[in-house]
Amino acid sequence: MAHSVAVVSGDGIGREVIPQALDVLRAIGGCTLEELPWGADYYLKTGVTIPRGGYDTLRSFDAILIGALGDPRVPDNRHARDILLGTRFELDLYVNYRPVRLLDDRLCPLKNRTRRDVDFVVFRENTEGLYVGAGGRMRPDTEDEIAIQEEVNTYRGVHRIVEYAFEFAKARGLTKVCMADKSNAMTHGHALWQRVFKGLAPRYPDIQATHLYIDALAMLLVQSPDQFQVIVTNNLFGDIVTDIGGALQGGLGMAASGNIHPGRTSMFEPVHGSAPPLTRDIGGSLGTREAGAAVVKRLR
Repeated sequence: MAHSVAVVSGDGIGREVIPQALDVLRAIGGCTLEELPWGADYYLKTGVTIPRGGYDTLRSFDAILIGALGDPRVPDNRHARDILLGTRFELDLYVNYRPVRLLDDRLCPLKNRTRRDVDFVVFRENTEGLYVGAGGRMRPDTEDEIAIQEEVNTYRGVHRIVEYAFEFAKARGLTKVCMADKSNAMTHGHALWQRVFKGLAPRYPDIQATHLYIDALAMLLVQSPDQFQVIVTNNLFGDIVTDIGGALQGGLGMAASGNIHPGRTSMFEPVHGSAPPLTRDIGGSLGTREAGAAVVKRLR
């Protein structure tokens, strides 16, 4: 049975990269592809980011492939927020799965590091934390402005992502799971992460469960990435450290991301940006093919 895949090419180089991915999927076979026109052009033409019932439309597919989003013609990027973050939240895609694997030794920015040293996975909680949009601004655009951004952590949300990380490690015979937080400063929300992690760890006696503050994790990822196998953390911290991971594996153009709810429709995306400076059709001077050719030349 063919799997149905919804495709949103996105903006900028997304419209150049995603068609190449579709060529691969067609060559593999087993998929029916339906391209949806959502993106900056669609929003600028219609004033609509996602049509009414759009999230239900996405739920009707087996999987979703979304390209890079972002266009300087939409300064607040509301279309990207509704398409990308909206899909994560509306479809409850609580697992952000980011494999970090160096594909070629020459791509690693760290001295004397090889593919053996850069091979781990980060699980980022994808539906809570600071990205829920809780908070507000008072007296905006004045010298008395107050801005509040609130972090949301629930037992259910933290438990299911930490459990997923342990189960992933167990299923693949991995022996290390590291949880990162900032519980020494964020003593309320991250105390919950501590409690959940310490409560789940004894269920997995063959896995070494360790904890690091997020700043220490960022340092050690650069100093000795080879010590990590599975990392689990919250939404904001996961967003940051996976960009470090992308750099370690050769750049964000090499990185992939799964937004998953086990057993349900899930969404997959490259994690690079839309790169307006590299895209001629939105004002850039260097096309993606020229940029790609430069990378190939470097590797040769």
